[in-house]
Amino acid sequence: MAQIIDGKKTAEIMRAEFKIRIATLQAKGHVPGLAVVLVGEDPASDVYVRMKGKACEELGLVSRTLRLSKDAPESELLGIIDQLNSDPAIDGILVQHPIPNVKDENVVFNRIHPDKDVDCFNSRNVGRLVIGDGYLLPCTPAGVIELLKRYKIQTKGKHAVVVGRSNIVGKPVANLLVQKVDGGNATVTVVHTGTPDIACFTKQADILVIAAGRPQAIRGEMIKEGAVVIDVGVNRIEDASKKSGFRLVGDADFDSCAAKASYITPVPGGVGPMTITMLLHNTILSAERRFA
Repeated sequence: MAQIIDGKKTAEIMRAEFKIRIATLQAKGHVPGLAVVLVGEDPASDVYVRMKGKACEELGLVSRTLRLSKDAPESELLGIIDQLNSDPAIDGILVQHPIPNVKDENVVFNRIHPDKDVDCFNSRNVGRLVIGDGYLLPCTPAGVIELLKRYKIQTKGKHAVVVGRSNIVGKPVANLLVQKVDGGNATVTVVHTGTPDIACFTKQADILVIAAGRPQAIRGEMIKEGAVVIDVGVNRIEDASKKSGFRLVGDADFDSCAAKASYITPVPGGVGPMTITMLLHNTILSAERRFA
């Protein structure tokens, strides 16, 4: 039976470490600040934004949430970003995805100053990531790498297979795993909806990172004995036994995969808690670079 990779516990340890870094910055006269811009009233986005605000509050960080209606013109959103870019109290800027009423989200992400782009969506930061020169890394992929490192899971020389090619998880985590650094140096294969036989590749994986966006898509017979399974997916499925009528599952079928894997992340409680933790890390890191 696989050992559980506890993202919640790891996040708690890291946040305790952050307090020391924040205290050092406070001694220099600065409290790190994060601004989140939310356009529209998407319920999932609203919950996520409130979680970010609570996390900042618990650590004593400056937290601002700016809300715009879904019909707000793009020019208004860009104007707010410009103000935040020039605001010395703000170290990190995040515009919650998805952004309604915008033709090209990249226009918005590229308006955020690269040094304050704590989600790492700005094209310049994406380029830095690819060439191995990034210091602000995308939060969920960076959280995956941090879990592997903290659980002392060797990536060097291993075959890592990434299921999914999204710009948010699949592509960046593949780029991080292939870098010539600690937590990288893996041989990386990316499979996706255009791959005819995904199982052919997942069965070869020493480390399997699943970000497919499909509930329980990867089953135990699709992985090899002793594989490390990192499940990034979060999906709601109906469950009449629950008061809510649903339960959360990952992109991996947990029971069958855990029976064969050496390590596995649960859903919830695995990669999820690391995403906001890495966002806090990026905000603090941005402040540290300004006040070194």
